[in-house]
Amino acid sequence: MSPLPTDRGGLPRRNFLALSAKSSAALLFLRLVPSAWAASKNVLSWFMWGNTDAEVNLWKEIAALAQKQDPNVQIDLVSAGWNDYWTKLTVQAASGGMQDIISLQSQRTPQFASAFQPLDPLLKAQSFDLQAFDPTILAALTFEGALRALPYDFGPYFIFYNKDLFKRDNVQDPKMDWTYDEFLDAAKKLTHDNQFGFAVFPYPDFFFPFILSNGATYLNGKGEIDVINTAFVKAFENYAELVFKHHVAPPLPATQDPNTAWSLWTAGNAAMVVSGPWDVVNAKSSVKFDFGLATIPKGSKGSITIVGGSGFGISSSVKDRDLAVRAIMALTSEAAEERLAGAGRAFPARKAQQAFWYKNAPPGSEEVLKHTLNGGVVPFKTTVNWQQFNLLMVQYGIPVMNGQTPASSALQQVQAQLSA
Repeated sequence: MSPLPTDRGGLPRRNFLALSAKSSAALLFLRLVPSAWAASKNVLSWFMWGNTDAEVNLWKEIAALAQKQDPNVQIDLVSAGWNDYWTKLTVQAASGGMQDIISLQSQRTPQFASAFQPLDPLLKAQSFDLQAFDPTILAALTFEGALRALPYDFGPYFIFYNKDLFKRDNVQDPKMDWTYDEFLDAAKKLTHDNQFGFAVFPYPDFFFPFILSNGATYLNGKGEIDVINTAFVKAFENYAELVFKHHVAPPLPATQDPNTAWSLWTAGNAAMVVSGPWDVVNAKSSVKFDFGLATIPKGSKGSITIVGGSGFGISSSVKDRDLAVRAIMALTSEAAEERLAGAGRAFPARKAQQAFWYKNAPPGSEEVLKHTLNGGVVPFKTTVNWQQFNLLMVQYGIPVMNGQTPASSALQQVQAQLSA
């Protein structure tokens, strides 16, 4: 910093010192003002999951986009990997130390609903039009008659497949109505050396499409988890046989990481894997091969898959609800939805923006997605103890996959602990 100029006409020493002191104080004030303004700015923290740099960077871009729409708010993104996110959120919800804006997967709405502000009156006060959103995901994010999160995406689970491996091994690309036998035949042809036809993991999201397509259910008439009914046990055993009997999927390590199967596929070591439209952005940023999408193969009851989605809600402890609701409106705006869709991160919850996902998805994706949505899809219904169920299924399911434990015994353990 350059020295302050002195008055050319001269000043008494005490006046000069007084002026210098005032000038120094003024400069100190000017230095401090920006940080004071920043501290007093309307800052909201936003908690969101992200498993890759591409995904996290996209969420930062969405936050910046939202801030442009409402310059009076600053949205600070706090991210965590998928598993860590739900572990941390569980702790935060119990302690009351949640962020201002919380991301919520529809499957976990019952578990975390009490930690979220009901949005209906807040959105009504803003004259916000919910008719622009798909009613399926609005219903999935509603608990006890109150909307808990404003959706940004939804969609079914289907199969991602490595087109290069299919071509190299002279395997026909999956047909729109392919059967489980055709899927298994393709997986066997694609399995050789250190390459596998399919990647499995006993996380409900990934194996439920196979369970449902074989006529099994996972909830009883009271809406409670029931994994010891005969149909579920048989269907889960059938899924595990892909590893320990047919050997078209590799044995699993002892891990709780649900990205295990996806990582195997993105590395080019498995030809097929189950995921949803939100993972197109991760596939585009990480794989070095051409890929496509396919329907879930038809089982004894047809091709049936689950539909889920996610949204942004407001913590029950947020200080300024009106500011927070404007923020989530901006995070799910038309511009935000178009950007997410264009990147392949989200099949938009806003109906008018869904075409943007089709434009940037792999060729043939629109036909697969529309065929799936117009065919055998069911809402992904869950329970308040869903997180516990996920963890137990992985813990006891991996030994089943590896042929170390019968499905019936493992599922008895899961059911017993859920009921304890």
